[in-house]
Amino acid sequence: MKKNSPPLPLLGNISPDHFLKEYWHKKPLLIRQAIPDFHAFISPNQLFELASRDDVESRLISFFNRHWEMKNGPFDALPLNTKEDWTLLVQGVNLHNSQGDELLRKFRFIPDSRLDDLMISFATDGGGVGPHFDSYDVFLLQAHGQRRWKIGAQKDLALVEGMPLKILSNFRPEQEFILEPGDMLYLPPHYAHDGIAIGECMTYSIGFRAPSYQELGESFLQFMSESIDLPGRYADPDLKATAKPAEIGVAMLENIAEHISKIQFSQDDITIFLGEYLTEPKPSVFFESPDKPLTPKRFASAVKKKGVKLPGKTHMLYKGKHLFINGESFSITKDDKITLCKLADQRYLEESDMQSISPDAMEALCLWYEDGWIELR
Repeated sequence: MKKNSPPLPLLGNISPDHFLKEYWHKKPLLIRQAIPDFHAFISPNQLFELASRDDVESRLISFFNRHWEMKNGPFDALPLNTKEDWTLLVQGVNLHNSQGDELLRKFRFIPDSRLDDLMISFATDGGGVGPHFDSYDVFLLQAHGQRRWKIGAQKDLALVEGMPLKILSNFRPEQEFILEPGDMLYLPPHYAHDGIAIGECMTYSIGFRAPSYQELGESFLQFMSESIDLPGRYADPDLKATAKPAEIGVAMLENIAEHISKIQFSQDDITIFLGEYLTEPKPSVFFESPDKPLTPKRFASAVKKKGVKLPGKTHMLYKGKHLFINGESFSITKDDKITLCKLADQRYLEESDMQSISPDAMEALCLWYEDGWIELR
């Protein structure tokens, strides 16, 4: 019999298996003191600083004079903290703050292929983004102050027309909670909710990736366009004269359809596409190479003494013989598979892990180090 995963205080002392079976994609879960004595690890001023950067995605949402407005960052200036009814949303804080990355990694009972980012919301009294729903699962962790949440499982998800935000036109809440620092609320996709700040507050949102099949299909076709091989060129040696020169001929349609139908893809094509797609850095992500990188020889010596780790910006996944890192794919040998998959799973390797690594894998690690994809511990 399969042994259940141990309970997690983060989930209200239920196990990840229990959570996934009873709540994930199904119903909300309120967890009081999911992280006891939790304190915001980033101040409002530090958040405002992030929102002023052009490599950080941010939005300002206000509800002044009963009128919703949304602006995209970066922001040189923000409304005064004493002004009510405005909210600042900053995406991807985990990419710029090590404690944000550490918080995000607490949710790795969900696969990395689904884990997205940490968004921080700062709001003044009355601030919020209006009643809405998300197309993905989300954990809402209260970090500072209080927020009142109203939620409901309504079927009517019609939106107010002509608004800059996706606001529900007929919100009907069924439950209401006030969250204190350390409290957390899980909501499945399409569950209506509205969060209103009670005084100044900060909420941390742990979101998950849920790409549309349309987006995946378009990206896959683009991926396959680089590997399609259809030799030859259209020809019609048996062409007949026509009285309808503007009409596309049946023979031409059938000929081209026959050749296009030869395009096929395998499970391996899907695997490589998905691994590269899921690890591709977002457009705003930039990596910094070491100022004075070690030579390959000195790097090999250093990692055998210190080990390596993945910075927060690096995405690394694997499947079978394929390893994926930051949008690129590599084939790995059986000898290196255990070590490199261990790096992906625990996001670091100790010096003892480096002793048996092959020269080819060491060369790859060195290149990743030079690109800023991995770091010495």
